Amino acid sequence: MSLRGKTIFITGATRGIGREIALRCARDGANVVVTGKSVQPHPKLPGTVGSVAGEIEAAGGMALAIQLDVRDADAIAAAVKNAADTFGGIDVLVNNASAISLSGTLETPIRRLDLMLAVNLRGTFACSQACVPHLAKAANPHILNLSPPLNMHARWFKGHVAYTIAKYGMSMCTFGMAEEFRADGIAVNSLWPRTTIATAAIEVNFPEAILRASRKPAIMADATYVILNRDSREATGNFYVDETVLRQEGVTNFDQYAVTPGTSLYTDLFLD
Repeated sequence: MSLRGKTIFITGATRGIGREIALRCARDGANVVVTGKSVQPHPKLPGTVGSVAGEIEAAGGMALAIQLDVRDADAIAAAVKNAADTFGGIDVLVNNASAISLSGTLETPIRRLDLMLAVNLRGTFACSQACVPHLAKAANPHILNLSPPLNMHARWFKGHVAYTIAKYGMSMCTFGMAEEFRADGIAVNSLWPRTTIATAAIEVNFPEAILRASRKPAIMADATYVILNRDSREATGNFYVDETVLRQEGVTNFDQYAVTPGTSLYTDLFLD
C-alpha cells in the first residue's frame, strides 16, 4: 500500500483528526492540500495551515496550505483549482471539517443550526462537487466523509436534533454519491470512530473523564490510510468504523491508541 505521489485534499486539517490524516499520508510521500480557517495561531488551540504544512514536509510529503472556509463555495472552487494546478490533479478528498453543538432544540440558536448545516452538510456537498471532475481522471479516486452510519434510532436524535441532522447529511452524501459516481470509479465512503477521539471537540463538549477514556486521532488516520489504498471500484458506499477496518488488516493491539491505556473506553455517538 502506498499513497506516494497521490494528491490528498483535506478540509479542517489544522488540528485533530484532519492533521493526523495529513501526516499519515505525508509519510508515504503524498501531496497534501492542507485547508482550514486558521492562518494565525489560536490563543487556546494549536495548529495553522502553515504549521501543518511544515509538519507534512518534515514527514516526507509535499504540502500546499490554503486558508479555506467551507461555507464559501467560490473559495472552495478556487482552492480545488489551485490544488489541481499545483499537483496536476486530485486523487482523494477527505471531508473532515465539522461543527458540533450537542444541544437540545430549545437550546440551539438558529445561527448555530445554520453553522452546522453549512459546514457539515453543505461543505461536504460543495467540496465533493468541486473535486469530482478531477477525481474522475484519477487512477484510484476516493471521497471519504468523516460521518457516522445512518442509525435511525430515535435516541440518536433526541438531545441534539440539529447536530444529528447535520452529520447525517454528510452520511447521506456518502449514500447517494457512492451510487451516483459508481460508474466513474470514484469511491465514496464514510468513516466513524468506535470510541470518542481525543480532539478539541471532545474536550469542549464532554466531561474530562470521557476525554481520558478516548483514543488518539492516530487510529482514525491509520484507518483512513487503509481505506484510501483500497480499490475505488470495489470499496464504495460503506460506513466504516475505524476499529473494524484495522482489525480486518490484522491489527490486534489497540492499546497504542488509548489516551489512558487500561481505561474502559467511551463509545462514540451513533453506534449501538
